[in-house]
Amino acid sequence: MFAEALKKVIDNVDGGIGGVIMGLDGIPVEVYTRQTDRIDITTDGMEFSFILAQVRKAADSLQVGNCEELAVKAEKLMLVIRMLDSRYFFAVALAPDGNFGKARYLMRLASPKLIEQL
Repeated sequence: MFAEALKKVIDNVDGGIGGVIMGLDGIPVEVYTRQTDRIDITTDGMEFSFILAQVRKAADSLQVGNCEELAVKAEKLMLVIRMLDSRYFFAVALAPDGNFGKARYLMRLASPKLIEQL
């Protein structure tokens, strides 16, 4: 079920490279990559899970509410991360010129089904 949702998002976004559903502990639940030669989405997810945990702590200490989404744009990669619940997140890797807005939209649509399956 998770693989189907990941595939649907990645394959329908221009520049979609891969996606992962992962726990904040860095353990992947499901991984899908369309362009396996570009990145290792599991390793990227593990590295960003630590950063995401720190952002969540900062949001909590500043009392601004829960962190819902995080985006990172680097020279060779764009990463969009959406929290599913307090323990799991959904991350999508895009080419730098990928369709960021559509990725966010499709992730938002897919999230309720993913949350239901957790």
